[in-house]
Amino acid sequence: MTQPAGTPDLQQLVAEADTGGRKVTGFAGQLIFGVAIAWSLFQLWYASPLPFALGIGVLNDTEARSLHLAIGIFLAFLAYPAFKSSSRTDVPAVDWILAIAGAFAAGYFILFYAQLATRPGQPTAMDVITASIGLVLLLEATRRTVGLPMTILAILFLAYIMLGRYLPDVLAHKGASWERMLSHQWLTTEGVFGVALGVSVSYIFIYVLFGALLDRGGAGNYMMQVSFALLGHLRGGPAKVAVVSSALNGLISGSSVSNVVSGGIFTIPLMKKAGYGGIKAGAIETASSVNGQIMPPVMGAAAFLMVEYVGIPYTEIVKHAFLPAVISYIALFYIVHLEAVKLGMRPMARARERTLGQTAISWGLGVSGTIVVCVLIYWVAEAVKGVFGDAAPWILGILLAALYVYTVYVAAKCPDLPPDINVENPVLPGTWPTVKAGLHFLIPIGVLIWALMIEELSPSLSAFWATVVLIGLMITQRILTAFFRRQPQAGELRRGIGEVIDGLNDGARNMIGIAIATGTAGIIVGGITLTGLGLRMTDFVEFVSQGNVIAMLLFTAFVCLVLGLGVPTTANYILVATLMAPVIVELGAQSGLIIPLIAVHLFVFYFGIMGDITPPVGLATFAAAAISGEDPIKTGIQGSVYALRTVVLPFVFVFNPALLMIDVHGWWEITLVAFAATVASCAFAAATMAWFQIRCTWWEVVLLLVATFALFRPDFFMNYLADPYKDVPAKEVFNVAKSLGEDDRLVLVIEGTNIEGDDVKKTVAVQLTKPGEGRDRLAEAGLTLSVFGDQVQISNIKFGSRAKKSGFEQGWKVSAVKVPTERASEYWVYIPALALIALVYFSQRRRMRQPRLAPT
Repeated sequence: MTQPAGTPDLQQLVAEADTGGRKVTGFAGQLIFGVAIAWSLFQLWYASPLPFALGIGVLNDTEARSLHLAIGIFLAFLAYPAFKSSSRTDVPAVDWILAIAGAFAAGYFILFYAQLATRPGQPTAMDVITASIGLVLLLEATRRTVGLPMTILAILFLAYIMLGRYLPDVLAHKGASWERMLSHQWLTTEGVFGVALGVSVSYIFIYVLFGALLDRGGAGNYMMQVSFALLGHLRGGPAKVAVVSSALNGLISGSSVSNVVSGGIFTIPLMKKAGYGGIKAGAIETASSVNGQIMPPVMGAAAFLMVEYVGIPYTEIVKHAFLPAVISYIALFYIVHLEAVKLGMRPMARARERTLGQTAISWGLGVSGTIVVCVLIYWVAEAVKGVFGDAAPWILGILLAALYVYTVYVAAKCPDLPPDINVENPVLPGTWPTVKAGLHFLIPIGVLIWALMIEELSPSLSAFWATVVLIGLMITQRILTAFFRRQPQAGELRRGIGEVIDGLNDGARNMIGIAIATGTAGIIVGGITLTGLGLRMTDFVEFVSQGNVIAMLLFTAFVCLVLGLGVPTTANYILVATLMAPVIVELGAQSGLIIPLIAVHLFVFYFGIMGDITPPVGLATFAAAAISGEDPIKTGIQGSVYALRTVVLPFVFVFNPALLMIDVHGWWEITLVAFAATVASCAFAAATMAWFQIRCTWWEVVLLLVATFALFRPDFFMNYLADPYKDVPAKEVFNVAKSLGEDDRLVLVIEGTNIEGDDVKKTVAVQLTKPGEGRDRLAEAGLTLSVFGDQVQISNIKFGSRAKKSGFEQGWKVSAVKVPTERASEYWVYIPALALIALVYFSQRRRMRQPRLAPT
C-alpha cells in the first residue's frame, strides 16, 4: 500500500527512533548485518540451557553484560549517524574508530576479567584510561540512539558525583575522585554494568527478538486482519480495530513508535475516512499503541526490571499488571465508541447478514470452543507428564509438532491473508476463515505462556523455547502450506530461512537503543548509590509534599512526565524507581498507609510511558501525526485527553491494591473487583468526554465522577464507618502469621531510630506465601523476629528478601500487629455507586424520548 499523501518516509522515522537511520550497502552493510545476526545468536545461546549442558561458552553475568554492551556500542556508532545532516548511506572513518574503541572499552571486562578481579578498587592507569574512554563513548552513543536529554541527565549525575562537596547542604556529599568515580561506574557492577544492563542481556533481548521474529513471520498482520474481521463492521470500526490490534501487538512488542507505524499506516487513514478527523485518528492510534507497553507479558521490558527491583517472581509481576492493562484498553475501546456516537458515524464495511441470535450463537461457540480446546490441551499435557515421566518432554514435543502441522493444514485450506487493508474500499473478511488462516501463530505464544505460567520456567528460558518453536514455524510454514495446496515447493524453504535471518537482524537492531539506554541508566543508578542521594530524597520529597501522600504521588508523577519528555520509558522507569519508589513506600509507611512496592513501581512505570504521548516530544505522537498529516502538538493534546483513563489508574491501585489482585480471595472476588473497576473506568471516560448516551449535563458529569470514585475506592467510605484493622499485642505475631491465608499480608507497626538519628514509627506489611507455622512463614519472607516476654524485636532481615524491600528495619521493635476487623464488606458500596450510574442512564433516556422543538 502506498503511504498517505503528504506523509514522510515512515520507515525512516521508525529507523531513526528504533533501529538506526543508516541504510549502508557494501562491506559496511554486510558487517552490520553480520554482527546483528551474531548478537541475536549469542543471546539465544545465552538464554538456552546448552552452555551448561555442553560445558562450553559459559559466561558469568558480568562477562555477558560486557559483551552485550560492547556489541551494542559497536552497532550504535555504525547504524546511527552522528547528526541529522550526516550521511545515511556511508559510515565515515571516525565512526569506525569510535565503534572499535567503544567496543573495546565495553568489552574490557570480558577481555581482562581475571586481572580486574585481583585488584578491586585499585585501578591501574590502563583501567582508568579505558574507563574514561568508555564512559565518554557511551554518552555519545546515548546521544545518537536515545537522544540528548538522557545524555545531559547522565552528565549531570557524573557532575554531581565529582562536585558534591560544593553543593548546598540538602544535596551535598563528600564527593569522589576521578579514579573512584570511574572504578564505581565502569570497573564494578554498581554502575554501567549493573542490574539494568543485566536485565537487558538476560531478559529483554530474547523477548524483543521473539517479537521481531513473530512480526517477520506474519503474526503482526494476522492480528490486524483478525481485529478487522471481528470489528470492522461496527460503528467506528477502524478505531476499534486500532485499539484491539494494538493490544494484541502489545503482548509481544515493546516499542510505541513501531506499534503506531505498523498498525497506524492502515487504521489512521481508515479512521479519517470514517469521520474521526486526522487529529482524533492519530490520537486514538497513539493512545492504543502506547498502552501496549503496559500489556503483559513484555510491558516494554519493564516487567523484567521489576523482577529485580521488587523481588517477586515474573509470574507475579504479570498477575499484578494484567487487570489494569485490560481495564485501560476496555475504557479506550469505550472512548472510541463514544466518539463514533457523538460524530454520528455509520459502519464503513458492510456487516455480515446475520440475526442477533445467529451472532450470539457464533460468539458463544467461538468462546466456548476456545475454552474447551485450552482445557483439553492442559489435560493432555498433564496426563502425558503423569504417565511418561522424564520422557514427557519428547512426547509433548511430538504432539506439539502434530498440532502445528494440523493448524498449517487448516490454514492452507483458507485463502492467504492480504498484506494490508484496502483503505479506499475496505471489504470485511469472514471472521472464522481469517482466524483459521493463522492459527499456527498462536502456538509459539502458547508455548511462552505455558512455560511461564504452568511450568514456571525462568522468563529467559521460557522465551528461548518459544523462540525455538517460532523459528521452526517460520522455516517450515511456507513449504508445508505449498505441500498441502499441492503447489510447487521450490524456494519456499529458502524463503523461510531468509525470514528468520531478517528477524534475527530486526531483533538486534531494535535492541541497540535499549542496550545503550540501560547502560546509561546504570550511570545514574551508580551516581545514586555512590553519593547516597537516595537517602536524601526521602527528606526532600517529605519537604516538598509536607508528608501528604497525594502530594507525594503528584510530585512523583510530575517527575516521571518531565523525564519522559526526553528519556526512553525503560530508562525513565529505572531512574524514578531507584530514586522515588523506596521514598514513597517509606513516607507512606510513616503515615500509616501500607503501599505495596509493586504498586509504586507500576505507578512510576505508567507515568513514564506517558512521555510517548505528551507534547512537545512524544515520539509516538509524531509518528501518528506523520501518517495523519496533522499537527503533532494538537494530536498529542488530544491523545493526552484519551490517556486520562490510564493516568487515573495508578492513583487507584496505590490506595486500592485489589486492582492488582493483592488481598483478593477467590474467583468471585476477582470477578467483582474486575467488573467494578471496568465500569468505573468507563464511567470516568464518559465523564471526561461529557457524553454517555447523549451529551451530559454538569450534574450528570458530577454523578459519574462520584460513582467512579466509589467503585474505585469503596474502602474510602467504609473506613469512615469502621476501622479496617485492629491492633493485637506484638507477642501474638507468630499466631497471626500462622492464621493468615496464602498470599495474605502480615501488617505490623514497627518503631525505632533511623540512620539520621530520628525516632520513627511506621506501618509495614510483608506478603506470606504457603501456609505453615508462623515463624517458618516469616523466615521464608526473609524476616526473623525475637520475642522477649511482651517485647518483639526484628533480629535479622535477609538481604534482597520481600521483608527487606517492604521497609522492615533490623533492630527495630514491633509495637503492634494489625489484623482485619469483622466489619461489613466494602463491596456493599458498589450498590449505591451503580445506582448513580443508573440514575444518569435513565435521566438521559428520558431526555432522548422528549420531542425536540422545531426551530422557529
